[in-house]
Amino acid sequence: MPNIIFLPHAVLCPEGAVVEAEQGESVCDVALRVGIDIEHACEKSCACTTCHIIVREGIESLNEMDDLEADMLDKAWGLEPDSRLSCQAIVADEDLVVEIPKYTINHASEKNH
Repeated sequence: MPNIIFLPHAVLCPEGAVVEAEQGESVCDVALRVGIDIEHACEKSCACTTCHIIVREGIESLNEMDDLEADMLDKAWGLEPDSRLSCQAIVADEDLVVEIPKYTINHASEKNH
């Protein structure tokens, strides 16, 4: 099984995490399953950018980005060449190193703060 290495994020996973993932799982689902509470304001329907991640290693193993995801990513804060929406990034058979950006452009969070 591939591992996803989540780099430290001050709020969501201060120590970082190494998590086993199932092939076919989205990066977002893996994070949520282990308690990394990544935002997903559109309930993982590729209608927002709150689950934006930067894939530091292993991006070539992920499924190809479709036009809808590419269009949504154009609106993401801190967009980089290896950015993906974690709800659309499907794990294959290689390990990934993932960074969750410090900020999102979320206007309505699913959580009450």
